[in-house]
Amino acid sequence: MRLLRTIVAVAGVAVGILGGATAQEGHPLKGSWLGEWAGNTTHGDNILLILDWDGSAITGMINPGTDNIPVGKASLDPKGWVIKIEAEGKDKSGAAVRYVIEGHIEDLELPNRSIVGSWSSNQGRGTFMVSRQ
Repeated sequence: MRLLRTIVAVAGVAVGILGGATAQEGHPLKGSWLGEWAGNTTHGDNILLILDWDGSAITGMINPGTDNIPVGKASLDPKGWVIKIEAEGKDKSGAAVRYVIEGHIEDLELPNRSIVGSWSSNQGRGTFMVSRQ
């Protein structure tokens, strides 16, 4: 009987640890996302998104560094896992560029999920795909 209680206790702790490990992931968009946007001559082909969630709002940065573009407005609709990001940046000459990025999350259940969609700006449009790192 005592052995059975010990086994049940150890199993309970193991389930608690495993459950806690998966619960630590947080918001579906939180993290670093790396990929490519096709046809973006203003900021090149590579894209890096750093996204965060403070409990009520999605914030972040597109291509942090020399091409940094702060996320102005972002939303996530759980129905279809559709994301929309609006951002204001500048091209190499300093002219304003307004981006609207729309896509959906693929493979939501995986840690390295992807966002696939399209982007548009006053200087063009194209597609993009990023994967969470």
